Amino acid sequence: MRTANKVAAVTLLFWLMKIVATTLGETLGDFISMTLNLGYAVGILVTLLFFTIILLIQLNSKKYIPAVYWLVIIGTTTLGTEISDFIDRTLKTGYLTGSLLLLSGLLISLFLWYKKYNNLEVYPIVEKNKELYYWTAILFSNSLGTAFGDFLSDNLGLGYLMGALITGLIILVVIMLHYFTKINHVVLFWIAFVFTRPFGATFGDLLTKPVAKGGLDLGTLHASLISLALMILMIFISQRKQHSELLSKN
Repeated sequence: MRTANKVAAVTLLFWLMKIVATTLGETLGDFISMTLNLGYAVGILVTLLFFTIILLIQLNSKKYIPAVYWLVIIGTTTLGTEISDFIDRTLKTGYLTGSLLLLSGLLISLFLWYKKYNNLEVYPIVEKNKELYYWTAILFSNSLGTAFGDFLSDNLGLGYLMGALITGLIILVVIMLHYFTKINHVVLFWIAFVFTRPFGATFGDLLTKPVAKGGLDLGTLHASLISLALMILMIFISQRKQHSELLSKN
């Protein structure tokens, strides 16, 4: 089944790459909308175009290609940042209302997925229609994570570092539940997937925001370049790992 598959296996490397991808999505999204001063509406159009193109490549591929898959993930995190900020700030719904709207979207997409396939298994995935449910849920979860991360750091006044620590602690608890309880692993996956997003979002804000606001003031461009370099390195490692696995089977 590992050869008949189009998505990444859920391993430690997967979660490390997801966290870096979410950090990159946060800083890159802010770079497009705020540093370049394009605004959230234009930011959505720019990131939607990139996401659509790379998603079409992913959907039409016949196997798991690490570079393409993780570019789609980066596309969902960046687009998710723009969607969340547009809902929260341009439409002025606020972070709590925005989080609830995006949570509703995620739950509906998961419900429709379960209704059609009677499961929410995220690996392996081969069928194109099921993959569409997969990417829809991921886009909603990444958008939700952005809004919830902003809610923690701004509305609750926790600050970026404390917000990252709290979401990191939640992820640690989920890991412990996975290893020491019999709670459904798919349920735990989606909880962890959602919370890695606000962890990455608050960590991204910690890197980019001014010191006066509790950040490190690296700027969106420098933080994005650092995250991108880490992402490229891990994609290379993932590609080498996949190549080694294929050689061992032959």
